Amino acid sequence: MILQKLAEYYGRLEADPEQNVACFGFSRQKISFVVVLNADGTLSAFQDARQDDGGRLVPRLLVVPGQAKPSGSGLNPGFLWDNAQYILGFKPDDPKPDRTKQAFESFRDRHLTLEKEIGDQANSAVCRFLQNWTPDRADAHPQLAEMAVAFGVFRVAGSTEYVHDRPRVIAFWNQRIAGDDDAARTPSLISGEVQPIARLHEPKIKGVRGAQSSGATLVAFNADAYESYGKSQGANAPVGVEDAFKYCTALNRLTSDRERRVHLGDTTVVYWSEKPTPFEDAMFGIFEYQSAEDSASVDRLRGFLNRLRRAAEGAAFDDGEVPFHVLGLAPNAARVSVRFWLTGTVQDFAERLGQHLSDLALDGAPPNMPPISIQRIIDQTARERDEILPLLGGAVLRAVLTGGHYPQSLAGAVLRRTRVDGQTGGTNGHIRASIIKAYLARKARLNNEQETITMSLDPDCHSVAYRLGRLFAALEKTQEDALGDGLNVTIKDRYFSSASANPVAAFPRLLRLHAHHLDKLGADKRGLKINREKLVQEICEDLNAGEGFPTHLPLDEQGLFFIGYYHQRQDFFTPRKSASESNDTTQSANSAKED
Repeated sequence: MILQKLAEYYGRLEADPEQNVACFGFSRQKISFVVVLNADGTLSAFQDARQDDGGRLVPRLLVVPGQAKPSGSGLNPGFLWDNAQYILGFKPDDPKPDRTKQAFESFRDRHLTLEKEIGDQANSAVCRFLQNWTPDRADAHPQLAEMAVAFGVFRVAGSTEYVHDRPRVIAFWNQRIAGDDDAARTPSLISGEVQPIARLHEPKIKGVRGAQSSGATLVAFNADAYESYGKSQGANAPVGVEDAFKYCTALNRLTSDRERRVHLGDTTVVYWSEKPTPFEDAMFGIFEYQSAEDSASVDRLRGFLNRLRRAAEGAAFDDGEVPFHVLGLAPNAARVSVRFWLTGTVQDFAERLGQHLSDLALDGAPPNMPPISIQRIIDQTARERDEILPLLGGAVLRAVLTGGHYPQSLAGAVLRRTRVDGQTGGTNGHIRASIIKAYLARKARLNNEQETITMSLDPDCHSVAYRLGRLFAALEKTQEDALGDGLNVTIKDRYFSSASANPVAAFPRLLRLHAHHLDKLGADKRGLKINREKLVQEICEDLNAGEGFPTHLPLDEQGLFFIGYYHQRQDFFTPRKSASESNDTTQSANSAKED
C-alpha cells in the first residue's frame, strides 16, 4: 500500500510541469558549476551555477541522466555530469591524487567510447575537451575551489541548453535504460505490470534524519537471513525497476520538500494528498509554526486553524473526500524503517486535528502568542531538542492524527520540566498547561468519564487535586500582595514540586505561612484580606470534608493540580466586569438568540 501510494504520487508530480520531476532513468542533482565549451571543444569558461537562497549560494537542482552516485571505493563515472574530481581531475587539498586521476580517466574513457554511438555535435565537443584536458590545468582557475562544491554539467557557448538535454543525447539514454529485451520479467508488486525486477531500489532515500547522508533504502535484502526460496536481494519482493524508480523518486521529493516534510524527534514525517488541496498546503503550520513577517501568512494560518475547529464540530472541509496520507520514517542502519503509516480522507484528518486544537484550547494565552504547533508541544518536554525522548515525537503525532490517547510520557515529561525550571506563567506556562489540559481532557473523553476540564476557572470542580492547585495559587498570591515588590522568592519556587506530589508534607507549613502573610496585609488592604480568607475557606471546604491532605498525588492528579493552579492564577488577573457591563452583555446575548 505505501509503495503503491508513493508511485501514484509520482504520477501526480509527473503530470505537473512546474514540478520538474525526473523521468525514469534520470534524477535531480545539485549542480554548482558549468563547464562552458567552444564548438571545437576548447574551454570557454567555468560558470557558477549556484543560486541565491536567503543571502547564501546553494547548488541548483537539475534533471540529469542516471541515478544518484553510490558511495564506495569503486569508480563510478556519471554521464555528462559529475563532480570536479571526475570531470576535471580536480579536488582541493587532495589527499589521494592518484585516485582523482583514475576518476578523471574513467569519466573521459566512458564518454570517448560512446561518442560515435550518440552522434551529437555538442557531445563531441565534450569528448574533445576531455581528450585534451589535463588535470594540472585546473590550478589556473582558482574559482573552481569555491564553486565546485557539488556536481557540474556541460554547455556549449551560444546555446541555452545543457549538453545532457540535447535530443540525440536523451534518445540515446532512453534506449540505453530500456535494457536487454531478453532480461527476465515478472509482474511488479506495485503496478502489476510486467517489468524487469529491480535488484536494488534506487534512487536511495535521502533527507531522513539520522539515516546515512548518502541515502538509505526502504526495501532491501542485504543478508541471507532475509532471503527465501533461493532468491537474492530485490527478487524476494519483486518490484519492477520503473516502479521502484517512481516510488523512490516520489519519496525523495517529499523528504526534500520543506512544505511536505517535518522532523519530530528521530521521526521524519512526510504527507500528501492524492490531488492538490488547500489542506495539504496549509498542513505544515500544524507541525511546526514558523513566525512570518507577512501578516497575511499568519492570518491564513489562523483561518486554517479555525476551519479545522469547525470541522471537529461537524462542518464539511474543502475537498474533504480526497484521500490523504501521512508516513513516519525512522533511521535503521543502512535502511529506513516505517514508524507509522496513516491514511484516510482530508475530512478525517481535519476533524482529528480540529479535536486536537479543541483539546488544547485554554484561556489566558499571552497577547499575539503564535499557535501551539506539535513541535512546540514536544519542545516543552526538555531543555534542548537533542534531549527529547526519541520516540516521543512520533507518539504525539500518532495521537493527534488518530484521535487516540496522548502518550503518558508527554504529560510526565512536561510536569518534570515544570518542577525543574518552575515556569508556570508566560508563554511556556500557557503551553504546558494547555498540554496537560489536552492530555487529561482526551483521556477522560475516551474513557467515558464524567469529569471535564474547562478552558478557565471551574469553581464547581470538586477534584481534590484541582482544588489543591487552586489553593496553592491563592496562598502564593497572598504572599505576593503582602510582601510586594521586595519579594525575590515565592512559595512556588520552594514548594511547588513537593506540594504537587506530596501535599501532606507541604500544605500544613504553607497554611502557617499564609496566616503570617495575611497579618502583613495593611489596613488599606482590609477588603483584600477578607476576600482572600473567603476564597481559601471556599477552596478548602471539600478538603476539610474529606480526609485532609493526601499523602501522594499520582501523575494525572499532578496534572489536575497544575491546571487548578494555572486557572486560579489567571483568574486573579482577569478583569472583573461591572454590574452594568454584565447586564449589557446578558441583554446582547438574549437579543442575539432572538435574532
